[in-house]
Amino acid sequence: MTPQPAGPQKRSGLQRSRLVRAIGFALPIVFAVAAHAQGGPPFRTDDPETPGNEHWEINFGWIGDRNPADGAYQVPDFDINYGLGDRLQLKYELPIAIEEIRPLPATYGAPAQAGHVIAGLGESLLGIKWRFYEHHPDDPWVKDRFGTGLLGVFGHHAAEQTLPPADSGDSPGAKDTPEPVVNFSISTYPQIFLDNPTSAVRRGLVARGPDFFLPLEFNARLGPIRINGEAGYDFGNHGVPQAWHRGMLVGHEFSDRTEVYLELYDIQDANRIAPGQGVGAFATGYPKQRESTIGLGGRQALNKDKTLNLLLMAGRSFQAVTVTNGQPSWIAYVGFQLLLGPK
Repeated sequence: MTPQPAGPQKRSGLQRSRLVRAIGFALPIVFAVAAHAQGGPPFRTDDPETPGNEHWEINFGWIGDRNPADGAYQVPDFDINYGLGDRLQLKYELPIAIEEIRPLPATYGAPAQAGHVIAGLGESLLGIKWRFYEHHPDDPWVKDRFGTGLLGVFGHHAAEQTLPPADSGDSPGAKDTPEPVVNFSISTYPQIFLDNPTSAVRRGLVARGPDFFLPLEFNARLGPIRINGEAGYDFGNHGVPQAWHRGMLVGHEFSDRTEVYLELYDIQDANRIAPGQGVGAFATGYPKQRESTIGLGGRQALNKDKTLNLLLMAGRSFQAVTVTNGQPSWIAYVGFQLLLGPK
């Protein structure tokens, strides 16, 4: 029996599913590191927040996605992000990937499947996030709400930010000026997956690229509740199905160190690839696949400055899990986050 993919996005398990992102509510207990922290690692749903001008966010994650037929793991996944201005984020991600084909007994109409494991360098992911709209409490909803934040790169505050009083003695470009509170924002986060010059595609470790993903994210504050949502389209290629991605987080910030969220995440193929295009676990010709998960996870600051943080998440499909439908028996993320840059 030829194995079914572990989900419509299964390009390196959760590496792709973090493109992965309103549909409902699920709960990651999130132990947050800063007011920014909400979507993104360890969650599948991303959000409009960026690291801040000249700041780095580096995530080291051990990630798993497994169903009865196969599994995909990143051990670890290197996720490096840099803030360019107040509203832009540059991203590079690269995993050490493992693909597991699980042994299966013979069934009516299908022979037994022998198990095996392959490992190597996964795909490179390049992305740029742009929070093109943000709203501050008591401000107009349209005027001065759109921008790039790039004026901050040149030592000036972006027009959409609140400047300090003229007699405060502070320069408008001072890096320690408090960041304004944002109660609603929207971003886009185009990302492209590229094959590295290795034998990973030929061996069936990753699907053939390139592949382009285009999502929109939003977040909002409604009293004590924070909501974050994402919806996007994966354009696929001749060997990777096109797919819709939808996700939502709902939760509460208990402090600048602790947040709690529920997450629902759904990926659904938009088309079916003809047989003979893929290799190994990425062989094509199967019916449309879907992966619908509920997760519980979080972040916890490990030092006083909240620059080193523990990342945790676990979940599974909320649909029936079978050998052929691609729904995961479990998903997981365990890792660390390092925040660097000017105070």
